[in-house]
Amino acid sequence: MTSTAHLKEHVQQAASELIAAFASNDTDAYFAAFSEDATFVFYTLPAALLSRAAYREVWAGWQADGFAVLDCQSSNVHINLQGDVAIFMHDVATRVRFGTAESQFHERETIVLRHDGSRWLACHEHLSAQPE
Repeated sequence: MTSTAHLKEHVQQAASELIAAFASNDTDAYFAAFSEDATFVFYTLPAALLSRAAYREVWAGWQADGFAVLDCQSSNVHINLQGDVAIFMHDVATRVRFGTAESQFHERETIVLRHDGSRWLACHEHLSAQPE
């Protein structure tokens, strides 16, 4: 029997790897952290993205326009276990480049991870602006 603390460590590790891949602009590692059927809700987009492939297509368009992640810091983490599902909530400070302009964002994010038998994969991400 696995303890709650042990499970939370595994969820934290999976989320940390996802965040590190994002922060280092490692596209392949970033998208490998999501299940194929993952869904995405970003306040910056007009509609939800209903698959990893749909998000990857948007991401590729951003990169073609000069998008790159320069840094991403996670704080105020809370992990809620619900059986084979974990809800990872945190505050995130992200610095990105669009073309030649750099921008800083302060956001809140929820990542839902599902245990697939061997590892935790993100199956939903919801990003919202941090209130002023």
